[in-house]
Amino acid sequence: MHKNVESILISQQKLEKTVKSLAKQIEKDYNGKEFIMVGLLKGSVVFMSDLMKQIDLDFEIDFMVASSYGGGTESSGKVKIIKDLGVDPRDKDLLIVEDVVDSGNTLNFVINHLMTNGARSVKVCTLCDKPSRRKVPLTPDYCGAEIPDEFIVGYGLDYDELYRNLPYIGVLKRSVYE
Repeated sequence: MHKNVESILISQQKLEKTVKSLAKQIEKDYNGKEFIMVGLLKGSVVFMSDLMKQIDLDFEIDFMVASSYGGGTESSGKVKIIKDLGVDPRDKDLLIVEDVVDSGNTLNFVINHLMTNGARSVKVCTLCDKPSRRKVPLTPDYCGAEIPDEFIVGYGLDYDELYRNLPYIGVLKRSVYE
């Protein structure tokens, strides 16, 4: 375990099982449909990479960057899209892949943006959900794990761009960010 990680919340083995389970649900729901898997960068990249390898369907991928964080641990509440989709979302079914749903502000903004731009449907697949922090009514369509209100890192999740490469999801020691 990394010296700045207090405890392991989701082990590498549990992550593998969770990703496979989510992939099977998505396969069932999207069978016979054309869809685009949309990764919200940067946090979702590891999860999305593993998830897409487990889905035995044809689909496109694209990425967006939207942020409400300024390098800290708390959302600023002001969302901006830094990189939009490279494809036109009009009349397309989109599956957003997210690392963690926290306040829901950023995700809610992205969903509204995509729907306003003509997406036929937008569903959300998140690896981790923190419903206790939700500030907008939003429920992910696919959820790997409901987690407590802790600052987590690993498996793509970061603090100040570090710890993304950890093979598990761990709770970051408070002394690192306070």
